[in-house]
Parts: sequence; C-alpha cells; structure tokens
Amino acid sequence: MQRSTEDYPIRQVIPYHDNPALDSNPEVQSYYDEPPIQSQPGIHAPSPLHSSADLSNPNSQHSQAQHPTDVPLMASASAYNNLEAPRNSDWLEKTQRSNKRSKFIVIGAVLTLAVLIAVGVSVGVVLSKKKTSNNSSSSGTASPTSTGVPPGTNPDDPSNFQKNPALKQSFYGIAYTPLGSQLPDCGNSLQEVIEDIQLLSQLTTNIRLYGADCNQSALVLAAIEATKVNMNVYLGNYPAVDDNGTAYQRQKGEIMSALQTYGAEHVAGVTVGNEFILDYITEAGQSDPNGSAGQQAAAMLIPWIQDTRTMLSSLNLGKTIPVGNADAGSYFNTQVLEAVDYGMSNVHPWFANQSIQDAAGWTAEFFLTTNVDFAATLSNNPKMYIAETGWPTNTSQFNYSPDDGVSLASVANLQIYVDTFVCQANQNGTGYFFFEYCDEPWKATTYGGVEGYWGLFDSNKNFKNLTIPTCSV
Repeated sequence: MQRSTEDYPIRQVIPYHDNPALDSNPEVQSYYDEPPIQSQPGIHAPSPLHSSADLSNPNSQHSQAQHPTDVPLMASASAYNNLEAPRNSDWLEKTQRSNKRSKFIVIGAVLTLAVLIAVGVSVGVVLSKKKTSNNSSSSGTASPTSTGVPPGTNPDDPSNFQKNPALKQSFYGIAYTPLGSQLPDCGNSLQEVIEDIQLLSQLTTNIRLYGADCNQSALVLAAIEATKVNMNVYLGNYPAVDDNGTAYQRQKGEIMSALQTYGAEHVAGVTVGNEFILDYITEAGQSDPNGSAGQQAAAMLIPWIQDTRTMLSSLNLGKTIPVGNADAGSYFNTQVLEAVDYGMSNVHPWFANQSIQDAAGWTAEFFLTTNVDFAATLSNNPKMYIAETGWPTNTSQFNYSPDDGVSLASVANLQIYVDTFVCQANQNGTGYFFFEYCDEPWKATTYGGVEGYWGLFDSNKNFKNLTIPTCSV
C-alpha cells in the first residue's frame, strides 16, 4: 500500500499544522524538521495470550501440614527462686519450701496444658482452611490470585481463551494479513493465526485477506474452526500485473484447497485483485482507470474474476460465494465493477493530505460520492465496501517525507480517527475494514515511511494505547 496525493484527486488541501501553537513546540516542530529515527521491531515475540503458555494448574493440591505425632504433655520444669520469708524454724522453712514447690508445679502443669489446647485449636483451624481452599480449587471456583490461573482458561482448547477488557466488538471489519505470509519465506503458523483470530474476534466479526500465498486461507479457516468464534472472512487472490497469471493460478489453487478442506461456512466472499488497475496504469505512466492502460488491465482481470466464479461453483459448497475486486478509491475500472458482486475501495485520508480533524468526514464523503453513488448507476449495482481506512501511528527514516501528511502519524491521532469514524460509519450502515490489525515490520523496511505502522496492535500483538468506543455494528 503506497499512495500519493494523486490517488485522491477530488480535493486538494494545502498542508498545515493542526494547531498553530504547535509551531512553538520544539518537540512537535522537530517532527517536521528532522525525521525521527525509528528502530525496527525484531523477531515476532510470543503473545501473552499464547494458548500454549505455561499456566499453573488450577486443580493442583496444596501441601497440607501434618498433626505432630509426639507432643509433650508438659514442659520440663524450670528453675525458680523461692520467695523470701521470715525464718521461723528449720522445719517450718522446709515445710514451706516443699508446699511452695508443689504449688508451682501444679500451676506450671495447668498453664502448659492450656497452651497445648490453644495450639491444637489453632492447628485445626489452619488445616480446615487449607482443606476448604483445596476443595474450592478442585471445583474450579478459586480466584485468580489463589491459583495464578484466570478462571475459564484452558490452554489446550483454543476456543476457551482469556479476553482483553480493553477490546470491544465495535468495528464492522478489520484488514488482516498473518505475519510471515510473504513468499518465499512463509513464516506464518497455525498457532500464531489462532492467537490473531482470538484477538480479532474481540474487535469484529468480519476480516478480509489480501492474498492466499503461504497457506493463508487454510490457516485462517482452521483458526476460526478451532476457536469457534463468530467470524466471516473475505478470502483474497492477489495477482501480479507482470507474470502472465502465475500468481493468480497459484493462489487460486490455495483457495480451492482451503475450501475443500474447511468448507465455506465462514467465507463471505473472494476478492480477486488488490489495486491491480492502479499498479498497471501507474507502470504504464497513465492515471485514467478507463484509459487504454486501464482497459488492458481490465482485459486481464475480468477473466480471472469469471474463472474464480467457475471454480467456486464447481466445488458444490452449498452456497453462492460473492466475487469482488479491491482497488484504490479513484482507480476502479467501470468494466471491472460491472463484472463483480462487490467492490472494495481503499480510502486513506492520510494520503489525501487531510488533517486529522477532517479525516473522518472526508472519508465518508469521498466513499459516498466516488464509489457508492457511481456503483449505483451500474446495471449490476455492486455492493461497495471501504477496503482500507485508518491512520498511521509512526514513521521510519527510510523514505521519510516531511510532506507525507498535514497531521502527525501518532497513536493520539489514530485515537481521534477511531473516535470520529467507527461509530459514525456503523450508524450510517457503511461496510468498512479498518486498516489494520497489527504493524507489519517488513513494510517498514521495504517501503519505509508510515507503511509499517498502521496497526491497532504493534507487531508483537501488544494493543496500542487506544480506547475503543462502544457502539453496535
């Protein structure tokens, strides 16, 4: 996803700082004057929600103290000094000494017995409490602090996972690519995708994929099945503009295999092409999606769309799966839109040089006038979605441009965009896929600028410092 202001030609905005007072702030001003040096994230770290985490066993038994077997009946007598008294006679002194000794022995015995009784009662109470605690642990009602295990967590069952109270299911959809899904490395895994689906399911019930390489389709469908969450996925086939259909055919096979294995219960559509028209006409040095280069691109893309429909029909999946296309908002070819069931439009206020205060309103207006209204004029009336929209939270020095946006790339501004776009879009009935699930380090090193920093989570699956609004979809 690389954009320029030419992608959104309908509105030109002169760059400006959101607040003139920021000019006097040296820390903020340095963002415009000196590109920040962004350290790149390292290897993907395991998530704290990893289902194979070594959690304590909630059924573990506490060791219990045993009753002492040999308890002395009486402590040994200790020496004491006789109280002085007037001397009467030797016999009287001996008699008094003997009586006093007997008296102290009796008193000592009584005190010792009382102490032993008290100790016995205390030991009994302690053991009773421990037994009660163990019985409570065995029945699964112990508190998290007593066992170290959150209630209801089963590390062996991906469908029984710990929820993050900061996450709310307020998004219509989220754009998602499993980390490690780029050829030739293919470093993704089912365990990682399961973790992703566990987190995504707390934010939305719809996700979209871009391509099918590295077994993405099967991994996602397997993860949805394992977690038993309410999730629909738009599978994707991301063909290249310069390989004579090789990438298309390869990914078609991946999608077919995934559907044959896991079925279509959770599949909402298959999107063929992502910014294919944009890429093709840009390489040709043109800008009109319906110009000569755009028509050449459409002549390649439409047969693949039709072939995908044929493939899906041949699988006898028990449902008709819609087939669509995704492109930059201003680059839909009319013939391509006429050939699909739905269109997905990438609408980015950042690349249109919109301020964060104007971003949500501009996105809604652009999508309605440029995509929805136009699609309604076509005979097939394809349903239109926003395929990507969001706000970056950082930038890297590589390919950094101080003119990349009139508002800062920051978590604070992402929060503003979430607050001003999400619930309003839900209320308007707009289908959208927020961009994106997590930061992608490979984009930061390959493309630079803000490309790697659009996630609601960082690349280690740590939720950014955001507050998700509460609203129904």
